[in-house]
Amino acid sequence: MSMKKVLVVGGTGYLGQHLLQAYADTNGNGSDNAYDLAFTHHSTPPPQPLLDAISSSLAFYVDLKTGNGFEAISNAFGQPDIVVNCAAISVPRACEIDPAAAHAINVPSSLVKWLQSFKQSSTLLIHLSTDQVYEGEKSFYKEEDIAVPVNVYGKTKLAAEQFISEKCSNFAILRSSIIYGPQTVSPVPKSLPIQWIDGALAKREKMDFFHDEFRCPIYVKDLVTIILALTSQWISEGKQMQLLLNVGGTDRVSRVQMAEAVAQFRGYDTSLIKPVSASSVSFLIFQVDRGVKSPADISMDITRLVQTLRFHPVSFKDGVRLTLTTGDKQ
Repeated sequence: MSMKKVLVVGGTGYLGQHLLQAYADTNGNGSDNAYDLAFTHHSTPPPQPLLDAISSSLAFYVDLKTGNGFEAISNAFGQPDIVVNCAAISVPRACEIDPAAAHAINVPSSLVKWLQSFKQSSTLLIHLSTDQVYEGEKSFYKEEDIAVPVNVYGKTKLAAEQFISEKCSNFAILRSSIIYGPQTVSPVPKSLPIQWIDGALAKREKMDFFHDEFRCPIYVKDLVTIILALTSQWISEGKQMQLLLNVGGTDRVSRVQMAEAVAQFRGYDTSLIKPVSASSVSFLIFQVDRGVKSPADISMDITRLVQTLRFHPVSFKDGVRLTLTTGDKQ
């Protein structure tokens, strides 16, 4: 059984931690695939609980703006078979404040340049993009629809897609919606959507939620399953990929409907949920400053995902149940 080298860029973040644990668990469950794991970090040092959970992995400090740190990976780990790029400035407001930094981080030029430095460019790059590349003027966008992002975050992520498509021969670009699910083994500092809603409604006070912004949130373990499936497919078939996939959940939901799903599971009074229009709100909601244009309806058609990987994400209702019953057991 040959060990395939997997590098997770942005491994200390929310998706990165869940992904590293899943790769590590695959090593321990007798799977045909075995992974030699490494990950990068930048803003925070690798937390001890994560290191304990994936004890055989290597951690590397990397600055994506400059590319500093990639040489150390070459020397200590070598060329990876698979790179999953989870690193991004993903808060739209932060991207509006500093577009240059957003572009430098979100367009992975230093990562791609490093991959091109190897004599054989056989590495599969799995890159996380976003539903915010879409304009938000209709429902259930398909991958072939023209992408017209309305904010800097979406524009930098679309630029990344175009850069990877031009420079790489072996890639899978995943346009992810809101990612939700249980907390990571080492809790991340950012607010998690379902847990935030749960905490807000638990106060038994009326709370405003948007009724006219629609997304297809995806349960984090479904997204992990999709990435593992692409990894396994690349290893087993060895065929170059040039894949673009919408990766959302099965349900198109507003923030009101998200809150209602949490309330119904917990038994909270749904009259606490006050529907408001996103276009009329400029204060804090979901703990995010709304000083940025947000697309109204970027729900996605996931037919290509289902057909390509023969995988159906869980419903939003089931994802909420799994999130809140898993809770702090992680």
